[in-house]
Amino acid sequence: MMYKFDFLKSKKFTIWASFIGLFLITTGISVLVFSYFVGNSSVSKSAAGSKKSRINLSLPKVSECPINGKMFTKAEENIWKGRRPIATMIENSTEARPQSGLSRADVVYEAVAEGGITRFLSIFYCDTAADLVKAAPIRSARIYYVNLTAGYGKNPIYLHQGGANNFCNTCPGGAKPRGQVDKTVDAYAALDALGWRNGQYGNDFDGGFNIGYPIVVRDQYRLGSEPSAWEHSVVADLDETYKEAAKRGFNYKDKSGTPWTEGFIEWKFADGKAVSSPTATNIAFKFWDNWQDYDVEWKFDPSTNSYKRFNGGKAHTDHEFDKPQLAASSVVIMFAKEKGPVDTEKHLYYEVVGSGEALIFQNGEVIEGTWKKSSQLDREVFYDKNDKEISFNRGPIWVELVPAGNTVNY
Repeated sequence: MMYKFDFLKSKKFTIWASFIGLFLITTGISVLVFSYFVGNSSVSKSAAGSKKSRINLSLPKVSECPINGKMFTKAEENIWKGRRPIATMIENSTEARPQSGLSRADVVYEAVAEGGITRFLSIFYCDTAADLVKAAPIRSARIYYVNLTAGYGKNPIYLHQGGANNFCNTCPGGAKPRGQVDKTVDAYAALDALGWRNGQYGNDFDGGFNIGYPIVVRDQYRLGSEPSAWEHSVVADLDETYKEAAKRGFNYKDKSGTPWTEGFIEWKFADGKAVSSPTATNIAFKFWDNWQDYDVEWKFDPSTNSYKRFNGGKAHTDHEFDKPQLAASSVVIMFAKEKGPVDTEKHLYYEVVGSGEALIFQNGEVIEGTWKKSSQLDREVFYDKNDKEISFNRGPIWVELVPAGNTVNY
């Protein structure tokens, strides 16, 4: 009698089938976990860098952005009229470049955050309507950035990852030793005083405290195959930020029906035109001596009537949106008094409430003037030498907080 082996009914087949099934299941779970914890890097790159906008940008541009005067379509206005500005902390260490999303900020402020390394406060509002915008890398708050943010109306969204504070879970009384973080630079104390740090309900969005996935994710591979350091890996999804803001009652109007524009001092705008014989074609300055990687140049492009940014001697680009070089319709040098380091953690302090000297570059020319910020809740306003408020060219505005006394060449 011939014995016929039926493999499909054998114990070996059962074992092998079980092994293959387990392998497929665990592989699928691994892929899902990897996609989640590596920060949806494929989404970050394809969605944020997508050439296809979610609205028709060929429509007439008839709506003025209240923050930088740039003209947008009515469809874009309909989107931002349901929102409020997001003031976002983006770092500028050499390991963080090129950043994601800076080319879509309406206004950008730059100042030294620590040890000669600058950081950006990026105001996102109008130019986030047409596309999904990822902002990265997100870093920690400083009190002078909080003071600048407070000038953007009633309860703007402040997005950051931690900040200067005196909290200490392992210290007696839950506070750091005296002198470790000086009270003049305690960003969390300033946020508390403003009423923004209200846990899961406030307009302070802190990746180290009250927000997480999908608003912020860790993506160490944002810039390619080589992983970045952990501290340079936080990516924010601004669409998800707006969704969370809506849940907390911070749309264009808050729960009480008050629009964010209450108390906001609007910028004045003009339709700029490059002068035929520009006299300010190359702006160059440094924040601190011997920190060449953070030296800045702005070079005038008469064909676009804008200034192109260079950082550390290299063209400064956005990692998203086909990697454009960062450009500004107006570049402002806002000279501010620098103090510090003021504590053992080497925090700095810049006086941004008050007044000082300023240089405003647009149309290939420079206007020598002044700035004034009357209170924490007021936006800084710029004036010429005759105390007439300056009208800014429509488009991105970059404000450089340069230590008072530094030289700016142009």
